[in-house]
Amino acid sequence: MQLYGLIFDVDGLIANTEPLNAKVTIRVFEDLFGVRGVRPEDFAAGIGRGAEAFVLAAAVVHGVSLTDDQVIAGANLRERYLIKALREEGVPPFPGVLELIEAALRSPGFVLAIATSASADLARAMLESTRVPYHRMICVDGGQVKRKKPDPEIFLTASRKMGIPPARCVVFEDAPSGVQAAKAASARCVAVTNTVRAEELVGADLICDSLEKVDIEVIRQLVDG
Repeated sequence: MQLYGLIFDVDGLIANTEPLNAKVTIRVFEDLFGVRGVRPEDFAAGIGRGAEAFVLAAAVVHGVSLTDDQVIAGANLRERYLIKALREEGVPPFPGVLELIEAALRSPGFVLAIATSASADLARAMLESTRVPYHRMICVDGGQVKRKKPDPEIFLTASRKMGIPPARCVVFEDAPSGVQAAKAASARCVAVTNTVRAEELVGADLICDSLEKVDIEVIRQLVDG
């Protein structure tokens, strides 16, 4: 039987968290650093690169010099705010993602994984909010790797835990750094324009505006050629 590995990012790919991410991180800048006027677009350079990079991106835009300890403190406060908001407000899954996951779980030879830069607690909050059946999937979070995307470590770790070579894996991403990491891992990549424009996702094997347009047959064709 041919095996297929499907590796899903969470933030911005499964869960529509980017607006909430920006909202709580703007609050971090106000509460912790006394900086007002931060806008959602100020975080663009940090999307998909982990919490510390997300905080640092807006600091650079606003000319705020933060020490390493301040960046870590900002990332930790952001996580607390975000987990609380997820539990109180929830976030919706993007269209098509739960249907694709369920179809793959029912298909012989398909093994699924979550690969996210988020901490285990934050990843769990996002997955539970979107009702992803993550207990039936391999889960790799940011605490299990040393290097963030665009380094391929997180996808190589997921591939190894699934027992499927990277070349037979398809990574689902929404951020340029994630696409770069997937290709550096020698995996196939489906990029969805949930977060950035298609031209910023160049390098992916397939770029689409919704996972509603991706089914099991599309995945087989990507892997088997």
